[in-house]
Amino acid sequence: MEISHIEHIGIAVKNLEKAIDYYEKVLGLHCYAIEEVKDQKVKTAFFKIGETKIELLESTDEDGPIGKFITKKGEGIHHMAFAVKNIDQALDEVEQNGVRLIDRKPRKGAENMDIAFLHPKSTFGVLTEFCENKNSSD
Repeated sequence: MEISHIEHIGIAVKNLEKAIDYYEKVLGLHCYAIEEVKDQKVKTAFFKIGETKIELLESTDEDGPIGKFITKKGEGIHHMAFAVKNIDQALDEVEQNGVRLIDRKPRKGAENMDIAFLHPKSTFGVLTEFCENKNSSD
C-alpha cells in the first residue's frame, strides 16, 4: 500500500456556517468548497493547509452518520483520511492484515474522490478513511 499524505481530517459540526466563520475569521483560512453528499446525509466545507485539508461535516439528517456521531459524542474530530494510490489494493491489504472494513468496495465521496472507511474497532479507535483521486497524480 502506498499512502502519500494525510488527505484530510473530518470534523463533525452542528452548524456549518458558524464553523466556517471560525476557521475563516479566527484562523485566517479560506473555505474553497462547500458540497452536499446526499447519500451520506452530509454537507461539507473544505479548507486546505499545505497538502492536507480540513473537512467540516454538518449532518443534513439526524439519522445520518454525522447526526448520530454528534448525538453520541458531540462535535469534534470524526475521522482521519489518507490519500492512497490504489484504493482497491489498499483495502485488500489491510483486510488481509485483519482490519475490519466498513466499505469493502470504494464509493464516491466529496470532491468526487473514491473513498472507503475502516472500522475504528480495528484501528485503535480512529475512524479511518482511504481516499483516491483518480483525476490526480496524488
